[in-house]
Amino acid sequence: MDSSHSDAGSYTKYSHLKLAGAKDPRTFYRTKTWWCGFILTCLGEGANFVSYAFAPLSLIAPLNAVSIVERYGLSFFGCVLTIGAIYLFVTFGPNSHEQLKAENIVKHVVAWPVLLYLLVEIITFCLLLYFYKQHRANYLIIIVLLVSLLSSVTVITVKALSSMLVLTVRGTMQLNYPIFSVMLVCMVASVVFQARFLSQACKLFEPSLIASVNYILSTFFAIVAGAVFYLEFKSEDVLHICLFLLGSALCFLGVFLITKNRKNPQTFEPFVTMDMASGVPTIHDKGLVDFNGSFSYGTLVNEDGVARTTLPVKLDQPPIRSRSTDAARGPLDFKTN
Repeated sequence: MDSSHSDAGSYTKYSHLKLAGAKDPRTFYRTKTWWCGFILTCLGEGANFVSYAFAPLSLIAPLNAVSIVERYGLSFFGCVLTIGAIYLFVTFGPNSHEQLKAENIVKHVVAWPVLLYLLVEIITFCLLLYFYKQHRANYLIIIVLLVSLLSSVTVITVKALSSMLVLTVRGTMQLNYPIFSVMLVCMVASVVFQARFLSQACKLFEPSLIASVNYILSTFFAIVAGAVFYLEFKSEDVLHICLFLLGSALCFLGVFLITKNRKNPQTFEPFVTMDMASGVPTIHDKGLVDFNGSFSYGTLVNEDGVARTTLPVKLDQPPIRSRSTDAARGPLDFKTN
């Protein structure tokens, strides 16, 4: 699943870059590479959606670290920690899995631990949203906390919907229950607002930093949601729970080490110099320019990706004489014979 997501992102990015580099007038959705990436994305999302019906929520959420390793795997120690942590929480994670029918989901929703958890989550979300909107608190931790709180609702609803759809395909109709519509509306709303907050975060912070913090917080809230809502650790012993938590902590550390060495991309801002002797403008992007006999006249954004271009310019203007030379020749005689 995570491999298909990474491949899909590579295909779609390659399609956009290829069109931009070749000055292709076609739109991106008319290329084969973009459609290949789009199909892989759909397959990955569909497989990820169905997997929630067959495995505990606390076991699926941490596996998203695989996609981070594939995308940002620059730290060897971080990759080793992450892979070892994946082995720990897969081996010692919760093994019990409840067949979630509509009646069982309703029982979970109205249970007092779930109601208390949702109340705390709603209050926390409202407070964070207040500081984010009213006090302009555009901090990464606040934005990602808003996304993570919404993602906990998303994974709860996705697991419920996936289980009911699988049971319906097997012959037990679950789509006519009101809880199915409620879960569907909550899932769509949480996904839409997550995308909105993430788009705001991408405008302010680096994608690698967002991926690291978002993975850690979203996984933490997903594990808590699985433990509270679906009681996934109810039949587990203390040793398995401790080793699972150790694996999760090591995975968080590994993801942090993988993404912390990512450097900020340098903005491409070439500038133009004009040779006074030949009148030839030149676009520079290296920062090391010989200014002998030339002058610069501003910044030019080279959107075509051309590193250096020389443009011939014809200057038909007459030469300009200085005032000192004219003064030496004496005053001009305006008298006519």
